[in-house]
Amino acid sequence: MDKNQKLKETLEHYRNRVSILKKGYAQERYRIEQLSRSSLGNLITREITSVDVATYRDQRLAQINPKTNKNISAATVRLEMSLLSNCLDIARIEWGVCDSNPVKNVKKPKTPPGRDRRLTAREERLILRYCHNHSNPELYSIVILALETAMRQGEILKLEWEHINLKTRIAHLPETKNGTKRDVPLSVRARDALIRLGAKTKGRALSYSSNGLKSTWRFMLIKLGIEDLHFHDLRHESISRLVELGTLDLLEVAAISGHKSLSMLKRYTHLRAQRLVRKLEGNKHKGKQAVLDNLIPYPASIEEHPTHIEVRLLDFEGLVMHAPSRENAIQAAQDTLLRKILTSMRDAKPIPQPDQYLDPVDEAKVVMIDPLASQYA
Repeated sequence: MDKNQKLKETLEHYRNRVSILKKGYAQERYRIEQLSRSSLGNLITREITSVDVATYRDQRLAQINPKTNKNISAATVRLEMSLLSNCLDIARIEWGVCDSNPVKNVKKPKTPPGRDRRLTAREERLILRYCHNHSNPELYSIVILALETAMRQGEILKLEWEHINLKTRIAHLPETKNGTKRDVPLSVRARDALIRLGAKTKGRALSYSSNGLKSTWRFMLIKLGIEDLHFHDLRHESISRLVELGTLDLLEVAAISGHKSLSMLKRYTHLRAQRLVRKLEGNKHKGKQAVLDNLIPYPASIEEHPTHIEVRLLDFEGLVMHAPSRENAIQAAQDTLLRKILTSMRDAKPIPQPDQYLDPVDEAKVVMIDPLASQYA
């Protein structure tokens, strides 16, 4: 190889010899293109210094992502620097194109905290309703599988019927992101989501492509008015629910989710701690706590009419109160909500979670009704 070749030529050689063999080749290809187009790309590989790399880092962090209209994330820059470092290591050791790896002397951007976006009950209902009515029935099954199994998007889209045992409710993943195979237990809901597609003996269970699902997901969120929700957040939601069950330890959760180490599950330990707090209480206040857990605020809309004020509890069908003043209407809503919750508990009827309503409502007219509040301002 030419010892005086430019970095973009070294990167091209790396792409053809090393990157193309990786599972994440598609993602690495974009990072290689980015590095090749940058000011680093036209520099002689062996002459690149730590100052050049640091300059690239700072310039990249200052750039705006045209898709999000926000600065390029620190995580993106870290991945690009890691790729460059690996490329230069191989170029030094195996190809003799450079004598050192300047990336190792440059501080990487601080790792950002992991996303903690949780799916609200109302968002889940909106999404599932939309997906159920979608022209492609696969969309509904994909969302159910994501929420029930904690599988990654790529793992769901690559499911094959020959690796799905509907009787034992196990989906075998022969190839995963971290390079190891995995067996994923299927809940009854997840199994039914697959059955509704029409079970076969072999072949792909789903026809969606990664780009196709990405486009459909983005359009759906715009249509539903849901902001800042990635498809990958469904995996986070699923893992959170597994932890919140309280019946699985973190090792068992990791076996389901495919995390190689428990350190990757640290972000979920606070959920486990919440379960431990309840266990510390024992049965001493169990009945009292069960009641208090249900006596929580619910959203309500307030409409002003010429003769009266109307308050409608959005999560309960038919619970509408009228009064001559705002204060009296809210007080009536408080009393009605308290009575509704307690009678539902007495009759063992389901009590909806707050904020699940689907009707379009002017958010400026929404207030929270607390059944235990003594008065309202």
